[in-house]
Amino acid sequence: MNKSKQPFHKPKRSFRRRLPPIGSGDRIDYRNMSLISRFISEQGKILSRRVNRLTLKQQRLITIAIKQARILSLLPFLNNEKQFERTESISRATGPRTRKK
Repeated sequence: MNKSKQPFHKPKRSFRRRLPPIGSGDRIDYRNMSLISRFISEQGKILSRRVNRLTLKQQRLITIAIKQARILSLLPFLNNEKQFERTESISRATGPRTRKK
């Protein structure tokens, strides 16, 4: 048979199915800090559903739990480490100035 008449077949790729980040026994709750902290970036932002590999329902519950934990001061609204570094460098640059006479 001529090669040009053969149907095109995609090579089959074997892939390992990734485990879901939330197990069936994990309860999505604002008090479960070990679970919630996995879905927050270093800057304190809520990671997207595509990055987290969550279902829509799980992402909604995680978002609500993170917001409740922030309101109850269990989580910071943003990571303050970089903010402190920035304010220190600004305060050093704007120190007391002497006037020339």
